[in-house]
Amino acid sequence: MDVYEAISARRSIRRFKDAPLANEVVEKILQAGTLAPSGKNRQPWRFYVVSGGPKKAEMVGILRAALQRLSAEGHNMRWPEHSVDIIERAPVTVFVCNPEGQRPWFSHGSDQAMMQVVDTQSVGAAIQNMLLAAQAEGVGSLWICDVFIAYDELCDWLGEKGELIAAISFGYADEAPAARPRKPLSDVTVWVK
Repeated sequence: MDVYEAISARRSIRRFKDAPLANEVVEKILQAGTLAPSGKNRQPWRFYVVSGGPKKAEMVGILRAALQRLSAEGHNMRWPEHSVDIIERAPVTVFVCNPEGQRPWFSHGSDQAMMQVVDTQSVGAAIQNMLLAAQAEGVGSLWICDVFIAYDELCDWLGEKGELIAAISFGYADEAPAARPRKPLSDVTVWVK
């Protein structure tokens, strides 16, 4: 599959088959993430792979406890609850962190704030590489930010002192969603002459 085919065929998958992913496939996808460009070649990423057993149950418990707490506080948890259901059913979830970053609500000096923006863009490139590599391997994926509902709890559980950027769930797709509408290129492009 060439890169344009992977880009065109990639979909956000929310239903996965009950089939494990081989560690070799997961490692191939992670390796693609490490090949992403990064500002000053800092490679500001760390991947935590959760693939089942008691640790997965702990992770889901952390997320469900956050859902309950936030729901009791009056927050609308409809979409985060859906994301947690997906994470629970996915064979593999990878937490993507920037070990050099700080939690978003910490105060940053201007140099740290600038580097954090650059690092976040670099991590985004790593995530996109992983999504495209998964597509090329016949693996479905979903980029998830709803894990922020339990940001501190998850960082503590992972032992991560840096910044949690996102999670990605992986598995063999049990759905084939149609392409979502896209804005025309003419609506999002300005030629500066």
